[in-house]
Amino acid sequence: MTENAPSNAQSPSGKAESDALGPDPSLLIVDDDVPFLRRLARAMESRGFAVDIAASVGEGIAKSKASPPKYAVVDLRLGDGNGLDVIQAIRERRDDTRIVVLTGYGNIATAVTAVKLGALDYLAKPADADDIYHSLTQRPGEKAEVPENPMSADRVRWEHIQRVYENCERNVSETARRLNMHRRTLQRILAKRAPK
Repeated sequence: MTENAPSNAQSPSGKAESDALGPDPSLLIVDDDVPFLRRLARAMESRGFAVDIAASVGEGIAKSKASPPKYAVVDLRLGDGNGLDVIQAIRERRDDTRIVVLTGYGNIATAVTAVKLGALDYLAKPADADDIYHSLTQRPGEKAEVPENPMSADRVRWEHIQRVYENCERNVSETARRLNMHRRTLQRILAKRAPK
């Protein structure tokens, strides 16, 4: 697979999907899970996007500066930093980019931050290509479906920890102090995926 797909790629379901993308189908996907990144890139190419990929924050920022995309899918936790930095770099160059944030470590606090930076949607991994496509192409004012099940007690605790962590500007020591928690315990919690 080449990193830049031809812009005339046609979707298997025809012209309707291509029309939903508009005249600029450029899509930047930033994720450090390379097998997932390549699978998603192929799936989005088949839906009519002209895909470029990046496997790190540094690469994502560089590509955003060189050629700001119309669409972007950005993972929050990357090996060399935070995907929010990529979103900020995109927004500095282009204010009409439609951005979807992906993460395996979903929490409300980072979702709020991502939306404040201009993300349209926030999807927990593993999100499938159809969900991502729908989020990228949804019309303004379209509402997401309300989840059927409420959050578990473990998830509510997780969300609270994440909110305090974001409020402390991702400072682990200050977050641990505010939560009256040992620093190592907090680090272990932050390294795990969000509970269901």
